[in-house]
Amino acid sequence: MDWYQRTFIDTGRSAALCALLGFLITFVIVRTITRRIHAKEQEPEQQQGVLRDVHIGGVHIHHQVWGILLILASGMLAFRYDPQPPWAELLAAVFGAGAALTLDEFALWFYLNDVYWSAEGRTSLDAILVGGAVGVALLLQASPIGDDPADSSTALAYAGTVVLHFVTAGICVLKGKLATGIIGVVVPIVATVGAIRLAKPTSIWARRRYRAAKLARAGRRFDAAYQRRHNRFLDLLGGKPDRP
Repeated sequence: MDWYQRTFIDTGRSAALCALLGFLITFVIVRTITRRIHAKEQEPEQQQGVLRDVHIGGVHIHHQVWGILLILASGMLAFRYDPQPPWAELLAAVFGAGAALTLDEFALWFYLNDVYWSAEGRTSLDAILVGGAVGVALLLQASPIGDDPADSSTALAYAGTVVLHFVTAGICVLKGKLATGIIGVVVPIVATVGAIRLAKPTSIWARRRYRAAKLARAGRRFDAAYQRRHNRFLDLLGGKPDRP
């Protein structure tokens, strides 16, 4: 307990730890349940049992609804009462659980359609990976805007660093590297590396700025083998999508 006190409580990171644990544990539990329910739906002769979709008045209630409610409730309580430990950690865990429930169905509110088990549903897994990475970065106390201006040689240099930081993150997004850009907002070196490296061939950046030779290089960098490796990882993480 002394180690936990020194590492997390005394440094003010205990709430961030609880939020990250709530996020990860909830995602694992929810994906396990949804994969089990989906497997049963593929075999109609099996009984649904305890694990089944939630319907109210004939309407399927997606788990993102519960996640939104948890985020709203924990956020309002934290803003209103400014809780101290251990209540702050409890609300942080609830917030993390709500974020996992919501981001696990990110593709549904992005496409405005139930694409959970389609190829488009992989967007939810990308959102989960980004959310987890940001949670880890915040736990490590990485700041998206660097040190306080008082610690910089001049306020102008500080402002320039902040602007450069967000520009590189924006370039990553334009290059089709959404996860890299978002993570780079918290971890500057990630955005810098992503901005320097080749863009994905289907990105706005590549279509507008690359000539044939460089576009071909990008195509070789992000070829079918790259996509297969990425898809295998996502299949392991969240289950295989249904065939079209």
